[in-house]
Formats: sequence, structure tokens, C-alpha cells
Amino acid sequence: MALEIEPIGEVVAGRTEVADDYWGGVESVIQLDETEFPLDSVQGLEEFSHLVVVWHFDQASSDDVEYHARSPRGNAEWPATGTFAHRNHRRPNQLAQSFPRLLKVDGLQLRVADLDAVVGTKIYDVSPFFTEMGPRGAVREPVWPREMLVDYWAKES
Repeated sequence: MALEIEPIGEVVAGRTEVADDYWGGVESVIQLDETEFPLDSVQGLEEFSHLVVVWHFDQASSDDVEYHARSPRGNAEWPATGTFAHRNHRRPNQLAQSFPRLLKVDGLQLRVADLDAVVGTKIYDVSPFFTEMGPRGAVREPVWPREMLVDYWAKES
């Protein structure tokens, strides 16, 4: 059984070019579908500092999907890891989730910072980030993600 979902909105302002790094401080606007959602569908959202945003790498090609192990960003100094150990557009459904800061709710427009999706990106879900629903216990990860993402949230100079 296939899951069919429709976008609930789109990124309408913010960064326009896809890049691996320098997403820090980028402000974006998510426009929720005004024909589908009433204004009170976002009531209370402004009380939260962060969102969980599910979006689709819709500007990537389905030909980019890879199931085999590979070194992150093609860097042979990092170990080859399987598709489910990556967080990029090469994943099977090309879905992503981000945790941007919510700056302002203006009608059905959500102004956010640190959303790593570009203008035109389709949004499939938005919810508030609840601390109690975050990771429980200590977070463990290998060293390569920290090395790879050292400039991910840096501000572009």
C-alpha cells in the first residue's frame, strides 16, 4: 500500500540556491495552503520556539537515490555508510525534517530561521517541537557527522 500525501504549504521566501553548508541565520517563510487551512489552524503555534518541518527534496532528481553504502559527501576519509545512516536527498523517499526556530506567525505565513530548505520546496507537515518528545537519554553518534557539518549552520560570509 502506497502512502499518498499532499503538500500543506511551500517555502515562499528565503534561500534560493541548494548548498551543502552555510544555512545559519537564513530566514525563510513557509506559506501554508490558504485554500485548505483556516487561520485558527495555527492558533497557539506562536508560543513555541521551534518547529518540526517535514519537506521533500523536490528539486533533486529521483536518479540521485542510492541504496548502497558510500562515504558522506564523497570524502574517502569518512567511512562508507548505508543509505539509512545519511540525511540527504539520496534517501529512498527524498524526505527531510528540519527543526527551525519560529520567529513569527502572520496569518498562515510562518517566518522561521535555520530552515535548510529552499524557496519552492513543498512542505508536508509542520508541528511544534516538544522538548519531551525529543531524544531521551544520551545522544550517540560517530565523529564524521560533526566533521562534515562543521560549516552547516555557519553564516555565509
